[in-house]
Amino acid sequence: MSDAPRLTQITPFVPCSDLARQIGFYRDVLGFTVGFEAEGYAFLRRDAVAVRLVQVDDSVDLGHPERQGAFYIDVVEIDRLYAGMESRLAGLAPGRVRAPFDQPYGQREFHVKDEDATLIFFGEALRDG
Repeated sequence: MSDAPRLTQITPFVPCSDLARQIGFYRDVLGFTVGFEAEGYAFLRRDAVAVRLVQVDDSVDLGHPERQGAFYIDVVEIDRLYAGMESRLAGLAPGRVRAPFDQPYGQREFHVKDEDATLIFFGEALRDG
């Protein structure tokens, strides 16, 4: 066993215009649990994945293409994960969800835009078969 330092997790900071609305999306649609909430900030977790939501000033246009962010969540059993979220995802506006599909680079993915257009990629390596 090595005593070398190691990285254990990445937790993106996700800017949002309405913290309560964004918490509701991550909790009620994507299945995250709120671990901590304070004024303008929330920490949410699902399994080994976490996000940090940070409310930004009203003058920040999070829908502007230069401000849009994205992050990738590696998963196991992607089709089962999607099936478990599908009824909640169906309630989102058109264009916010892309159902599971295979990528040429060997991943099966689905995509979801959060309340402020941050793009969340869920992906799993395709099995040889």
